[in-house]
Amino acid sequence: MSLIRRATEPIQAPEVHLVETNDKPLGFELVNKYRVNKVGEAGTLVELAEQIQQSGQFIRANATNKLQVIADQMKYLQQQALNVLEDAKRDTELSSAACNLKKKPGEIYYLYLRSSGQKYFSMLSPQEWGDSMPHEFLGAYRLEYDMSWTPYEEIAHKEEDLSAIDKLLATLNSNSSVRAITSESAK
Repeated sequence: MSLIRRATEPIQAPEVHLVETNDKPLGFELVNKYRVNKVGEAGTLVELAEQIQQSGQFIRANATNKLQVIADQMKYLQQQALNVLEDAKRDTELSSAACNLKKKPGEIYYLYLRSSGQKYFSMLSPQEWGDSMPHEFLGAYRLEYDMSWTPYEEIAHKEEDLSAIDKLLATLNSNSSVRAITSESAK
């Protein structure tokens, strides 16, 4: 944030320097010095100075905008990192829950809490238990193939994301196949 504050602080206008003139570069007169080096009105120099000052303001505003985009990206990445750490903590806790069956990726498991404080997984949902549910229901999770856990409420969203990724990969693969066929036929 200090970069952004510094970029928005007023900057002193740069000094105006005019291009040096040389009547005869390399000993040859290339242009008419009276037409090229006209002394303009006083207002022309003021306009030139204003233009230089204005360009400095545009450059400062452009730099500030770019820094703001970077700051927003940093906030987003920081939030993403926190989400990853929270998911890892949840996955660790779920992986250490008691379970008397072999867990298979792609299956949904139901987490319960015994009165003793022990958390355990079951394949029976609260609906399957009916009124005789023996313990407090904590949530349902699907075990993923990377051994992470997806809360039941997020499964549909995750499926949509995976479907979109599959479509993108299929498009990329078909485009690369078309390119390969095109480049082979061009030979």
